[in-house]
Amino acid sequence: MSQHHAQTRTTAVILAGGTGQRVGLSIPKQLLKIAGKAVIEHTLAIFEQSDAIDDVIVLMAPGYVPDVEKIVAKAGLKKVSRVIEGGATRNETTERAIAALSEGLAPGEDSNVLFHDAVRPLISERVIADCVTALERYEAVDVAIPSADTIIVTRTHGGDGEFITEVPDRSRLRRGQTPQAFRLSTIRRAYEVAGGDPNFQATDDCSVVLRYLPDVPIYVVPGDEHNMKVTTPVDVFIADKLFQLASTAAPGQSDEAAYRELLAGKTLVVFGGSYGIGADIAAMAEGYGAKVFALGRSTTGTHVEDPEHVDDALSRAYAETGRIDYVVNTAGVLRIGKLAETDNATIEEALRVNYLAPVQIARAAHKYLAETRGQLLLYTSSSYTRGRAEYSLYSSTKAAMVNLTQALADEWVGDGIRVNCVNPERTATPMRTKAFGQEPAGTLLSSEAVARTSLDVLLSTLTGHVIDVRQQDPMQGLSGASGIERALAHVLAQGEDEQ
Repeated sequence: MSQHHAQTRTTAVILAGGTGQRVGLSIPKQLLKIAGKAVIEHTLAIFEQSDAIDDVIVLMAPGYVPDVEKIVAKAGLKKVSRVIEGGATRNETTERAIAALSEGLAPGEDSNVLFHDAVRPLISERVIADCVTALERYEAVDVAIPSADTIIVTRTHGGDGEFITEVPDRSRLRRGQTPQAFRLSTIRRAYEVAGGDPNFQATDDCSVVLRYLPDVPIYVVPGDEHNMKVTTPVDVFIADKLFQLASTAAPGQSDEAAYRELLAGKTLVVFGGSYGIGADIAAMAEGYGAKVFALGRSTTGTHVEDPEHVDDALSRAYAETGRIDYVVNTAGVLRIGKLAETDNATIEEALRVNYLAPVQIARAAHKYLAETRGQLLLYTSSSYTRGRAEYSLYSSTKAAMVNLTQALADEWVGDGIRVNCVNPERTATPMRTKAFGQEPAGTLLSSEAVARTSLDVLLSTLTGHVIDVRQQDPMQGLSGASGIERALAHVLAQGEDEQ
């Protein structure tokens, strides 16, 4: 944490004054649902998580303040201190924010402020942190990215349409994003000077500083290509897809002692625990002092597709230890073949084991996990993002696991239960060997590596996430790569990745 931040309060101002006319909506676009949540909720959640931000103020379109207050209360966003009605113009909205921020300050006291568009819900914590760090040296900071497109300047010629007048050098052109960050005293002074100009009109805040405080340098922080602004119907679609693909890295524990401390006295139930990833998770957790019940067809005669077997296993674990903290399901079947040539029994088995069983496990585990505020962990495969030939049953049931995870994470948030989904790339398991035979050494992930990440997920505060486990993370060299960056890398890197 920077020294400057330790002394200076940093507030994020979320500008949500837009009315959504460009998207042709009856509600403001920041209230549109993308990936199951209002756009503004995604945006606020990122600022909530950022260590660089102390508090958040929202300036909302007139008439919609109660809608945002409801979202904030339901999502439990603790940093949002106020939701204020925005003005008729961008200038007026910023001025209201400046006035609100200036209220509590002692004479001569200053603070940092980041203005961010509510309709940029894919902002990364890296950009936020970079802006706050830059404010230690500079009074004004913008965020921008190079333009991949050629930018042209045009003029309209009568009724004949538009014609090019200039093609500026692309190497110096940048596309502006938000946040735009300032020392509060600087942006306040810029607006005071601008107030004396009868023709004052601004679409962004850095241009106010540039025009009215020309001596103040404005530093540029590199933005992110995916920090897009949701303004048109196609943006809504693209943003939804990016959220769907976003994967998360599980935070690992500091050392072996931390695992022991976190797992001692905990009860873990593993379905699909006879061999492979499930058996490794069971062995690892037991080694750290957890009480583990590993259940499988070949070891305990447990058939996950039988709801009675699932109920019995859970009630036995509960009767023995008086609690269930974690329920893991790694059971799955992989049958490769053309659907038209697949018999009914094979189809039934795939659906019962890969889909119905996790549904039954989730339903049966709910009451136990609500008691401990525990976690359910499911597994998917990289083919969930795009079904593949001869994998129709496997791909489609694995896509369902991602959807089930996200739905249950939302449904159970009030019960304090976390639900996550691990997405391992090709892993050396008996199931895989049975389907593909022996494969070249070193081309597969070890089941132990997947088990270690699974434990990290169980011990984390994550919920509703897809966690990728890759042999070589394509984003490795990019520090602080966001879920979206990993998602894009994951799409580019997709080969025959299977659990």
